[in-house]
Amino acid sequence: MTASLAEAFSPHQDLARSLIPHASAGDDGSHDLAHIARVFKNAMRIHQHEGGDGRVLAAAVLLHDCVAVEKNSPLRNQASRLAAEKAAGILGEMGWSDTEIDAVSHAILTHSFSANLEPQTIEAKILQDADRLDAIGIIGAARCFYIAGRMGSALYDPADPLAKHRPLDDRTFAIDHFETKLFTLADGFKTQAGRQAANERHQRLKSVLDLFLDEI
Repeated sequence: MTASLAEAFSPHQDLARSLIPHASAGDDGSHDLAHIARVFKNAMRIHQHEGGDGRVLAAAVLLHDCVAVEKNSPLRNQASRLAAEKAAGILGEMGWSDTEIDAVSHAILTHSFSANLEPQTIEAKILQDADRLDAIGIIGAARCFYIAGRMGSALYDPADPLAKHRPLDDRTFAIDHFETKLFTLADGFKTQAGRQAANERHQRLKSVLDLFLDEI
């Protein structure tokens, strides 16, 4: 599987063959190798317009979820730090320079919404944008519902789906997560290419919720 999947990471397929065995931990289907491949595709599209070091970016994408922390874990806001530390160790064993490792680690550390850290390099900005693109649009909606099922949440509150008379509660109701987080993401993109893609996916995400509400 590693050999065939690595081709999805062209032109960095050789690097992917080395890093895929470390790339995804746990059994979370919203942060699996398919997610990593989509983030890589997003990142390479942005990279074409924004520049940066492609090798550093590819390594950061491949390892950004190398430590698994569940969404409802009290350690969730530490997930990117733990992944950055693990990635540094992996790349160190592969002989990467300290400068390259620091660049990859910074990108991983700052990519996470939960960590609430500002990316300082172009590679870090691209990774954050590429990862957040996978949280909006049709894929973002699918991942939202997947995670809700994994966490044991209901799809919506049948008495008050839009939370007009109750506080939003995305731990209990899946569609509340659209308002508490997903609809806020498009405003925070760091690159021009990322923002353009985010605007389109944001509209798709709104359409998903509109269609969902129409059916209930």
